[in-house]
Amino acid sequence: MKPLLICDCDEVLLHMVRHFGSWLDEAHAIDFSMAGGDFASSMRRRADGSTLAPEEMRTMLDGFFPDEMARQTLVPHAREALAALAETAEIVILTNLRDHCREHRVAQLSTHGIAHRVDCNQGGKGAPVAALVAEFAPPVTVFVDDLAVHHASVAQHAPEVYRLHMVAEPDLARHVPAAADAHARIDDWREARDWISDRFAQGVPAGA
Repeated sequence: MKPLLICDCDEVLLHMVRHFGSWLDEAHAIDFSMAGGDFASSMRRRADGSTLAPEEMRTMLDGFFPDEMARQTLVPHAREALAALAETAEIVILTNLRDHCREHRVAQLSTHGIAHRVDCNQGGKGAPVAALVAEFAPPVTVFVDDLAVHHASVAQHAPEVYRLHMVAEPDLARHVPAAADAHARIDDWREARDWISDRFAQGVPAGA
């Protein structure tokens, strides 16, 4: 059996927040700060400086996905790293988008030369990661994501999975501490590829 890489998309394979911020500025007169913490507190209306309620934030995200996804750009070295890893491993893109966005995400990644299975998810990623491990039965699995909450979820539901924390947007990464439940924090795909390859070569689950 091949090892398995389960990889997030936004701010791991594709830049999102910088383009989301540009769209908020142009279309909604909302300023977006990468130092703002969670998404809702990062958005302020220029007219009065007020922040958006969580449900308003979700409405904005629904406005960006899928209609504005073409704005997104490839994270440097991501395509090359996945191509190299795919020579010996199975790869699944596990993205937290609503199900109706799946085909848009598949097409979007394809335009950047990335063609792997895409699964959509809402909420914590621990359960779907555990399901993928059960499906593929790999000797070793690596999970890559930019959000600490998902590393905590995977640590709970699939502790045998190696967890790599990556925040590929430099202006965001400097404000995001390393996830406590990740095994490593690497924000560059050249180094990340080597780290993942080493886990695959060892061929043993995390904690074994």
